[in-house]
Amino acid sequence: MTLRYDAGEVITAMVTPFDEKRDIDFQAVEKLAKHLIDTGSDTILVTGTTGESPTLTHEEEYELLGVVKKAVSGRAKIIMGAGSNCTKTAVESSKKAKEIGADAVLSVVPYYNKPNQQGMMEHFGEIAKNVDIPIILYNIPGRTGVNMQPSTVAALAKKYPNIVALKQSFPDMDVITELKAACPEDFAIYCGDDSLTLPMLSLGAHGVISVASHVVGNEIKSMIKSFKAGDIKMAFDMHQKLYPLFKKLFMAPNPVPVKAVLSKLDMFKDYVRRPLVELNEDDRKELFKVLDEVFAVLGKKF
Repeated sequence: MTLRYDAGEVITAMVTPFDEKRDIDFQAVEKLAKHLIDTGSDTILVTGTTGESPTLTHEEEYELLGVVKKAVSGRAKIIMGAGSNCTKTAVESSKKAKEIGADAVLSVVPYYNKPNQQGMMEHFGEIAKNVDIPIILYNIPGRTGVNMQPSTVAALAKKYPNIVALKQSFPDMDVITELKAACPEDFAIYCGDDSLTLPMLSLGAHGVISVASHVVGNEIKSMIKSFKAGDIKMAFDMHQKLYPLFKKLFMAPNPVPVKAVLSKLDMFKDYVRRPLVELNEDDRKELFKVLDEVFAVLGKKF
């Protein structure tokens, strides 16, 4: 089956490195982008929630996109998080993303103002009509306060050819079945929660937009490849090995834990912008203990 737009199976929602002043550390951005491509990521998503987009200015977002685009140098696709709870802003950000060189945009369900399903149709329809770039919808009710229904996703996918995929961050597997039944066959579904990747694959998801792939990208890729090759046991075994890390990376607000891990791996310091705060020492010890255990099982050194 040919997808409308194939971003690969492992998309990493990249964190945004900061220096001690909480300014963007662009040298670390380049280093991280190259690391991700070398360790299993097919595509990099910049300025998503994991990239602390709520605390980035638009100018910072556009500069980040440009720096990552240059660092990757055609080795991977780049998606920009260009969503907003203001339709006009989402349109303008998406246009700018294309201008700078994004291959696609991720557009989240409007948050805080909580539109109904018709409002979502009009919001995403306006973006699709005004932006000549692939659009990946993003449904995450825990952050937006409202849930986009499968019928709405399907209607958008059928009406607008450039609405190409959905990132689904909602732990209801029945919805995946409903989405697959309602949406066009060439419309891709991506899991938005690492721990649910394997269950969603079994129901027809194409891949994952991942946080854990910062650390275990090759292993996640192996799990997906094994599943698609029909080796369900191997995929399940890898899921079991990675599961403790999947869960522990959300012991505190994302991306605080994964930044702590990347700091421990000497990628860059784990500074986050307020209102987020860095992990305390007790939480660090708990996180690193789990990471040690997972790496030991995988035969990796931490």
